[in-house]
Amino acid sequence: MKKILIIHGPNLNLLGMREKGIYGEKPLEAINHELVGHGASIGLAVETFQSNSEGGIIDAIQAAALKYDGVIINPGGYTHTSIAIRDAIAAVTIPFVEVHLSNIHSREEFRKTSVTAPVCRGQISGFGECSYILGLEAMRRILERQV
Repeated sequence: MKKILIIHGPNLNLLGMREKGIYGEKPLEAINHELVGHGASIGLAVETFQSNSEGGIIDAIQAAALKYDGVIINPGGYTHTSIAIRDAIAAVTIPFVEVHLSNIHSREEFRKTSVTAPVCRGQISGFGECSYILGLEAMRRILERQV
């Protein structure tokens, strides 16, 4: 079974409490539970990680290359600012899929640019928690060499 790491960036630990109209009402723990279950149903062993720290996310990316077959990442606010996370993604050889709960392209101007997406296989945004499910489906196909 292929192993996938899902990295949740800053403030995603507050899902279900923060800006529910944008990010939904489901807490991160419930989303993670669904992702692990969905992953198993499509042949992927899913583990999750959340950090509010740029360094913690970079450490997880670097370690992932030795333990996982792919990573789904929601860099949160670091999407638009972190060259260091972008460089960490580019430095490892496993595939990455970037996901966002909200449609970052329909929000504030500063959110429309992702510095991390260009080093990922693709980006999925705007489908709420389903963005992660779609990310898992995309990763499964990437690993099966269907895309």
